[in-house]
Amino acid sequence: MDRRSFLKKSALGGSAAAATALAAPAYAQGKRTLTMVTSWGRGLAGVFDSAQRCADSITAMSEGNLTVDIKAAGELVGAFEVFDAVSSGQADMYHAADYYFVGQHPGYAFFTAVPFGMTAQELVNWYYHAGGMELHDELGQIFGLKSFLAGNTGAQAGGWYSKEINSPEDFNGLKFRMPGLGGKALGKLGASVQNIPGSEVYQALSSGAIDGTEWIGPWADEKAGFQEITKTYYTAGFHEPGAGLSLATNREVFESLTPGQQKIIEIAAGECHQWNLAQFLANNGAALQRLQAGGVKVMEFPDSVWDAFGKASQEVLDENMGDELFKKIHDSAMESMAASSAWLNLSSGVYTAQRDRVRG
Repeated sequence: MDRRSFLKKSALGGSAAAATALAAPAYAQGKRTLTMVTSWGRGLAGVFDSAQRCADSITAMSEGNLTVDIKAAGELVGAFEVFDAVSSGQADMYHAADYYFVGQHPGYAFFTAVPFGMTAQELVNWYYHAGGMELHDELGQIFGLKSFLAGNTGAQAGGWYSKEINSPEDFNGLKFRMPGLGGKALGKLGASVQNIPGSEVYQALSSGAIDGTEWIGPWADEKAGFQEITKTYYTAGFHEPGAGLSLATNREVFESLTPGQQKIIEIAAGECHQWNLAQFLANNGAALQRLQAGGVKVMEFPDSVWDAFGKASQEVLDENMGDELFKKIHDSAMESMAASSAWLNLSSGVYTAQRDRVRG
């Protein structure tokens, strides 16, 4: 007698089958519209593109059974209010940089960037193969969210300044826009750190409300127009060596979707991460050339400033180690970064240095 026949004839089997049916999750049926709020002004180069691609991919892959209605910053809630809106159920999903939400939990910084942290490649190595995704989910469960990486800017620039930075003391009293734990590190150098939504940065810099800003990199910075205000540009920063963006769905909403629809969101987010990283990196080189041709002075911080960045960054990380989950995420990320960089430095790092030397 095969198993199917046995279950049909067995009272116990019948009860078990009924129990299994009762335990099956109830998924919402029919077409649904999901409201996505974002931290980005509509059309903001790269970052809004990433949100739009996620939204369009989810709609297309679901063949219209899920329609994502995307809202730019300020259209439904403010840029920094998207986390609370989705956590509370006011909106269904958000697209943002999770380090905006270190006030909810400092561990969120690792899913965008921490100072002297992971490059974009090291981030995805950790996320997909060394426990990062599971830790993102563990953090999200606290706030009723289901989160995925969904974009990356690559290494971000050191930023635009109203004056040259020749020593750590030059940060004392400087009004500077920088979110996340990098901003907290600058604060330790005496800077007056501001956290301003991307769509408002140009006006703040132009009006003198801030003395400088980091944003992303040459392409997005050129689109924002910062070169119209100042010509002093530092192209390597300590704060965001591979900044990830996130797509987070209200957990109850996510669990009400079918397994296929849940997978669509996960796949759309992962594809968006790679597409968006390539978008930034493909455009940065030409944009930097245009900026330089327009009179922008490309600079590097002196070693004394890098050393100060490093000391201040470690202090910021150490201050959060008392939080058990932060320490768990930190230790996992740093262990993965060390393992990844050990090979990357000896392989692609050596190769690119030699390639550039040979090609002149």
